[in-house]
Amino acid sequence: MTKVEELKKQLERGKVYRRSDLAKWSKSVDRHLDVLLKEDTLQKLSQGLYYFPEETTFGQTPPEDEVLVRSFLKDDRFLLTSPNAYNSLGVGTTQLYNQRIVYNHKRHGEFKLGNKKFSFRVKPHFPKKVTQEFLIVDLVNNLETLAEDQKEVLKNLSAKVRLMDAEKIQESVMEYGNAKTKKIFESLLSSK
Repeated sequence: MTKVEELKKQLERGKVYRRSDLAKWSKSVDRHLDVLLKEDTLQKLSQGLYYFPEETTFGQTPPEDEVLVRSFLKDDRFLLTSPNAYNSLGVGTTQLYNQRIVYNHKRHGEFKLGNKKFSFRVKPHFPKKVTQEFLIVDLVNNLETLAEDQKEVLKNLSAKVRLMDAEKIQESVMEYGNAKTKKIFESLLSSK
């Protein structure tokens, strides 16, 4: 069995690998990576990041976003979201965005991983999973970047806030809201 075949035996389909992960199974990792890329066993996602695709009847599947981001960051502490999530709130946002946002503690900037673009934003605080309260606060934090009519969205948001648990919203505002968002919610919550 060749060294490349030995390395292949260590790989799991659907998994994303860093070069450093592969180096523990190969003394000539760069040469072996070249072979694996040329024979289409691995796909290069970005500098030092590789994917061993799963095979389906429809062909190879891309890596799941969470797996990709986890490998890129070398960290489980992140929140993957999109401005499209705001549409579920029912406050007048209807645009579809081709953007994935990753709140994390390590990286900031736009990164292309495989054929997907991610906007990494360093934040001191974010929840483990998206909640309605977090989404409302995040919407107001990012309102100026959206294509919607801001006044209309805020008017609809005011009505939405009246139907929600004020205490949970207040906690979310204090934890995740920027200064401008805190000011907006101060007036929204006082009119409740």
